[in-house]
Amino acid sequence: MQVVTDQIRNFLQYIAVQFIEFPAEAQLKVTELGPKRLRFKLVLRQSDVALLIGRNGFSASAIRGVIKSVTEREDVNVNLQIHSHEEEAEMQARERNGH
Repeated sequence: MQVVTDQIRNFLQYIAVQFIEFPAEAQLKVTELGPKRLRFKLVLRQSDVALLIGRNGFSASAIRGVIKSVTEREDVNVNLQIHSHEEEAEMQARERNGH
């Protein structure tokens, strides 16, 4: 599964840089949720979230489609989340407080 993880990581790092204005502030987090289950989380500046998601979510949907085509061959389930730094901080605070 490491090969698939690396392929997706490289793809997301490449594609995100093409869409966003502040790549130095971008973070890519990968979590293994279970056997053949991965979560990729792109944490970006709020303005970059809108750029990457695109109008009506078309860009994010296209990115997810490419990821799905790669992972289906390997029978791996992948979830892609795109958040701002502020949203990520709020989620982490809720997790720490047990909510």
